[in-house]
Amino acid sequence: MAAAYADRVRAAKSTTELTIVSADAAEPKPRVREKTGREAPKTDGRKRRWEEHKIARREELVDGTLEAIRRRGSNAGMDEIAAEIGVSKTVLYRYFADKSDLTRAVTMRYVEVVLAPKIYGAISTDDDEYTLVRSTITAYVHTVDADPEVYRYIMGNGSGADQTAIAESEQLFAGIVATIIGERARSRGMDSGGAVPWGYAIVGAIQLATHWWITNKSMSADDLIDYLTMMTWSAIDGLFAVGGSPAKFRAASHTLRGDLPPAADGG
Repeated sequence: MAAAYADRVRAAKSTTELTIVSADAAEPKPRVREKTGREAPKTDGRKRRWEEHKIARREELVDGTLEAIRRRGSNAGMDEIAAEIGVSKTVLYRYFADKSDLTRAVTMRYVEVVLAPKIYGAISTDDDEYTLVRSTITAYVHTVDADPEVYRYIMGNGSGADQTAIAESEQLFAGIVATIIGERARSRGMDSGGAVPWGYAIVGAIQLATHWWITNKSMSADDLIDYLTMMTWSAIDGLFAVGGSPAKFRAASHTLRGDLPPAADGG
């Protein structure tokens, strides 16, 4: 089953490829006709090499920005980033329309080369369900904790168009979680109709709780992992206990199992 999950992960990644290119480079230019009515010549090799150079240069600048944020902190501005990379701010604006464009590229790069590989590694296993839940949560929390300034920069500067990259990564992870839940539910003959909302609910809860934690660190990473695993596993266990069926869930008793009976007199 691990191989099947790995294949799905690779397929999902290929369909949401997080390649850092400029809008101008990604959009094909219409070919024009000369005054003679003949179609203009195809793009020559020099133009193609220049476009490839621009893409490669953007990637270099994005990688440099990531290192600058790690050194200068999440509040680093364009001047500080440029100085840390060793270029002028004019050079940055030559390859990025504005700070929002740079932030979106940074977000895409972070997800592609840092966060996604850790999550893929955690879910591409034959572990039992509980171990799979815990290892995936652990991978997410530890990855964010290992790169807190970059994470804060992305979440703090993401607005408007920048949210597209964040949303795409959340959708990707939620889709993978939904696929795993759905497949394991169907393998047990259960109702898997709720797999997609369950996947989004789980990913959303973990992401939001981790975002809260990274901003205040009021508990250890291990404690956070324990609490998130407790909540997530309890939810999944509850879903599987009623076979994923809303009808069975509504018909079941809904008394908290932690409730204690009233104390006996004198007890």
